[in-house]
Amino acid sequence: MRAATALLLVPGMAALSGCEQRQAAPQKQPVRVRVAEAALEKYSPVYALTGIIAARTETNVSFRIGGRVAERLVDVGDHVDAGTVLARLDPQEQQSDVRSAQAAVDAATANLTQTTAAFQRQDALLKQGFTTRRDYDQAQQAMQVAQGSLGAAQSQLQNAKEGLGYTELSAARPGLITQRNIEAGQVVQAAQTIYTIAEDGDRDAVFYLNEAALVNMPVNPPVKITLISNPSITAPGIGRELSPVIDPASGTIRAKVSIPNTPAEMALGAAITGSVQVQPVESILLPWRALFSDAGLPAVWIVDRVTNAVSLSRVTVLSFTSGTVAISKGLSEGQQVVTAGVQLLRPGQVVEIAAEPAK
Repeated sequence: MRAATALLLVPGMAALSGCEQRQAAPQKQPVRVRVAEAALEKYSPVYALTGIIAARTETNVSFRIGGRVAERLVDVGDHVDAGTVLARLDPQEQQSDVRSAQAAVDAATANLTQTTAAFQRQDALLKQGFTTRRDYDQAQQAMQVAQGSLGAAQSQLQNAKEGLGYTELSAARPGLITQRNIEAGQVVQAAQTIYTIAEDGDRDAVFYLNEAALVNMPVNPPVKITLISNPSITAPGIGRELSPVIDPASGTIRAKVSIPNTPAEMALGAAITGSVQVQPVESILLPWRALFSDAGLPAVWIVDRVTNAVSLSRVTVLSFTSGTVAISKGLSEGQQVVTAGVQLLRPGQVVEIAAEPAK
């Protein structure tokens, strides 16, 4: 009987022992975090964009007449001077026009010589009374018609010579050939673009920027241009042109920055960066580690000063810099923001604020 009673007491004692162990388990310690107090500051973000060096003026050159290309004398990448012949058309048709026009001039000259002599003879006879006024007037009229015919023939000859000159395509200004659209033997039309020339002179830096970047941007701000391949090469730039429309494909706006006295190292097509410091705005600066994601939107953890419980607050990011994020909306001055330990938190969780390490 005593043995049976002892066996019955064993499970009960085991249960009491388990309760004592659960009661003795230590309570979970609150998560230790570091915080920073939100404070408004005047912040002047620096925007840096990547762009390229482009010619300030690009010229499309073309023949004034159509014809078959006899030869092309330059190619992409060649530098040309003003007056350099770029290409020639087959001049046979124009040479034939010149010969025909010259023949017409010769005939008109001979006719004028003949009619002038006839008029002079009629003029002498009229003064002596040996001819009629009608013959005199007819001779004068024939001479005047011959003079007009000679003038027309000479104009046609001049046009034919100009047409022959149009078979040569020359550069109007010095520059670099950036595009070629012909081959020898190809038939081209008048005004068809043959070459594109980037004219010598100061260059432009071309950027494509987001519309939001223009919100606090001053008018025609000074821009620091830096060559990516050699950051020691820099040049000051001045905003010159801003496209009035947004590119529907990229959603960006084209901006051109003039570079006076462009360094020789900044060749056409070179990759560069442009840095602009915008107008100062009031914002709260926090370490980038303070940022959290709330349904895909930027947010930070706020610590209640009374309960030490945390809550998420969505924020608007003004800009990112190296190790720092500028917050423009979503925080109030004096709030405690978690800057370390954000990945361990959940809404309403009580935290322990760790002391800042001694400096």
